[in-house]
Amino acid sequence: MPTSFKNFLKLHKVSLTLAVLSFVFYYTFAYHLPRTDFIKLFTLFVALFFFCFKLIQFEKHNFRFLLGIGIIFRLVFLFAEPNLSQDFYRFIWDGHLVANGNNPYLHTPDELMQNMVSIIPNAQELYDGIGSLSARHYSNYPPLNQLIFALATILGGKSLFGSLFAMRSIIILADIGIFYFGRRLLKNLNRSPHLIFWYFINPLVIVELTGNLHFEGVMLFFFILSMFLLSIDKWKTAAMVIACSISIKLVPLLFLPIFLKYLGWKKSIVFYSIIGITSIALFLPFNTPEFIDNYGRTLKLWFSNFEFNSSLYNLAKKTAVHFDAKPWEFIKEYGKITPLITVITVGLFTFFPKKYDLNRVLWSMMWVLTIYYFISTTIHPWYIIFLVLLSIFTSYRYAIIWSAAVVFSYYAYSQADFKESLWLLGIEYISVFGYLTYEIVAHRNKK
Repeated sequence: MPTSFKNFLKLHKVSLTLAVLSFVFYYTFAYHLPRTDFIKLFTLFVALFFFCFKLIQFEKHNFRFLLGIGIIFRLVFLFAEPNLSQDFYRFIWDGHLVANGNNPYLHTPDELMQNMVSIIPNAQELYDGIGSLSARHYSNYPPLNQLIFALATILGGKSLFGSLFAMRSIIILADIGIFYFGRRLLKNLNRSPHLIFWYFINPLVIVELTGNLHFEGVMLFFFILSMFLLSIDKWKTAAMVIACSISIKLVPLLFLPIFLKYLGWKKSIVFYSIIGITSIALFLPFNTPEFIDNYGRTLKLWFSNFEFNSSLYNLAKKTAVHFDAKPWEFIKEYGKITPLITVITVGLFTFFPKKYDLNRVLWSMMWVLTIYYFISTTIHPWYIIFLVLLSIFTSYRYAIIWSAAVVFSYYAYSQADFKESLWLLGIEYISVFGYLTYEIVAHRNKK
């Protein structure tokens, strides 16, 4: 055995032990975890976060080591079927529709099962996996996401596993891209490049993106690439790239007004025009008279029908019910207020700061998204990942705490009726709000 390798083993034996344990725990997570077993899920998740913290603490300047294990942890899931989410069935369903030249925004799975089921391979298995809730609604995934679904089904052929393998490969490549451009962006903003590992080896990121095939990672790749391009003054190209991010998930739409003060009025007009033209070009292949109505109705459901892992909404609902309000009526009224609060929040962070550099832009984005999440009725665990990535470009770390504490929301997966435990959600949000308050006070004291 070469002396240099022996020395490496000797110097890094604790980190290597943590990496091996993490590998074993991720393997267990991927192949031996029923989502109804909350105790096992919770134990694995907490342990993986502890290992993540110690690995970054011990090896934060050993980029090759942390990059390598981050990729290996993702490859563990390569042959696994997602066990915490059934969304992938809808991804494959939509992908087959698009690959066969059909518009996924025009018909619900319920309608297609009656009339056009022959165009979708494994239709019955996919339909059963989608579930009754998704099956009665039109697709809500933006156009570039649909094209990626189609690419995955083309690469995977008629094989369900083949499509899963293709989607997972795309998501892993996107995460590597986030690492590469995120690290370069940190350097450009005079921040420590090791901070990217709070994203790259974060267990929530690995489990929910690579493991459960959520495409937030692809959206974040385009987003972080656009921020990097802005940092080197290639703002026109950045506009096209951020339009691609929006066409994966709509969340970056929240941030568009914030660029106004950063770019100035003249550049902003061109910037927004490029985003608009690129977005229209991506939506154009799917545009029909019914498209806007169907898509709008589907999006509206997120504000007025669904609720999961919410914080302020749960408090407001409990208070309203105490005064005899009907829960199903209250969520609809609350859904009307949420967009108004969001618009006001974005406006304040657009015009309130006197000086805007890219650091301030990312800081404002973090706060806008934080407030939006705090008032939302639905916060799935993978939503927090965007906040984690934004936070590493600031001096705030409450999003990392949230990415660990969100494990309490998984309790609902263990219940047949997906009933949440308000006590566990209370622990989650007390942790988040408590640490956030501590950080705000600490920052004020420094100033």
